[in-house]
Amino acid sequence: MKLILYISDFMLPGILMIILIYGLLEKVNIFDTFIEGAKESVNVIMTIMPTLIGLMVAVGIIRASGALDLIERGLKPIFSFTSFPLQLIPLSILRTISSSASLGLVLDLFKQYGPDSFIGRLVSVMMGCTETIFYTMSVYFMSVGIKKTRYTLTGAILANLAGIIASFYITLWVFGK
Repeated sequence: MKLILYISDFMLPGILMIILIYGLLEKVNIFDTFIEGAKESVNVIMTIMPTLIGLMVAVGIIRASGALDLIERGLKPIFSFTSFPLQLIPLSILRTISSSASLGLVLDLFKQYGPDSFIGRLVSVMMGCTETIFYTMSVYFMSVGIKKTRYTLTGAILANLAGIIASFYITLWVFGK
């Protein structure tokens, strides 16, 4: 375990050193390239800012309006036939929209059940097995100008569902109930 911690401590500085050494060997003007990339990033930020603001407003509306509770009540009968914890339905839904909003739900679950409980461990694994679909799609597709997403949303939702199911069974397998 200590070896993994040492490797993780040196990974980011190591990657930066490799990039710098590669740039020097290829005779790239590293500072000018960095400045050029920083200028481009400002343009990207300005392009995706309206989308990010729209997503933040949508998450605020969903949480404040009680729509999340309504969806949770509608899905409870379906999930009652499984051993999946019903407390995680809101997190499963909100995780597809916003990472920060779902992190707030995770912290609430940690306060209520504890991080070392089954639910605490399950939400930790679930956060690593799922993605913020709508945020990711809107930011990345907007930044490169893709308008037709075709089957991306369907595939992403199915992948997220697979991640939720996998996180449940991985947590059961590793930690037990």
